[in-house]
This record gives sequence, C-alpha cells and structure tokens, in this order.
Amino acid sequence: MWTDPIVEEIHKIRQEHAAKFNYDLRAIVRDYQRRQKLSGKKIVSFTRKSEHPVAPTERYEKQELVEA
Repeated sequence: MWTDPIVEEIHKIRQEHAAKFNYDLRAIVRDYQRRQKLSGKKIVSFTRKSEHPVAPTERYEKQELVEA
C-alpha cells in the first residue's frame, strides 16, 4: 500500500504531541490554545457562518414539517 510521506509526518508529529500530554485531550487542546494565543494568529475558528442564514422562526417551521 502506498503511503504519503507528508501525511505520515503529520501523524508522527500529532502522535508525539499527544504523548507529551499523556493523550489527555483537554491538556492537548489547552496547549494548542496557548500556542494560538502566543502566535497572535487565528488558528481555529469554532464559528460556522452560513451563506444563507435562516431566521429562527423559519428554522422552527421547517422542523415542524419534518417532524409531522
């Protein structure tokens, strides 16, 4: 099976980073957040922007149609 050396390198880096924190997901996330803050760059955005925002009443009406 063919392996991509770039993907393999990323997996190795992620594995080493996780091992430093004993695979504790909260500690890993805290470290990435700390790195993000120190860099001054936005690395991760948890906001999802919709091209076509739906008003709350429209969402409710659509949900009623699906459930009916």
